[in-house]
Amino acid sequence: MMIAPQRVVSLHYVLSDGHGHVLDDSQRRQQPLEYLHGHDNILPGLERALNGKGVGTSVDVLLSPAEAYGERDEALVREVGRDAFPVADLATGMRFQTPGDDGPEVVTVLDVFDERVRIDTNHPLAGQSLHYRLEVLDVREATRAELAQGHPLPPGVEPSQVEDRKAT
Repeated sequence: MMIAPQRVVSLHYVLSDGHGHVLDDSQRRQQPLEYLHGHDNILPGLERALNGKGVGTSVDVLLSPAEAYGERDEALVREVGRDAFPVADLATGMRFQTPGDDGPEVVTVLDVFDERVRIDTNHPLAGQSLHYRLEVLDVREATRAELAQGHPLPPGVEPSQVEDRKAT
């Protein structure tokens, strides 16, 4: 079976930055990525590269910053009050997930002052070219419940356990 919209894909990946440093490796963690193709579950450039591929296929993909997490935007570096953070031991480099205009965003602490904190809300990989090595492990038709949810169901979850929002 080939990768196409409405199919669940299981794959291993190795993500490296533009300098060849490995940032993430699903095989090392023994945890393949499973996603629903055509539902914006992964970066569009990865979906394009995987479309039409079959089980056992390996693909190398190089994404420019614009194709990955965007260019860095210095306007997203700003200062906020220290009271905006839930921890007393705030340190440079700490990351927090906060609600943003377009969904959750990662905030990186750049500097900590007495009353203020300088933060960066750029994605941590913004401005970087990313190299993905992908290996397709499995491709299957998505269930009706998975299509309704827009993502694969966790192992052991029966479709009858998930509310089908499209049916209501």
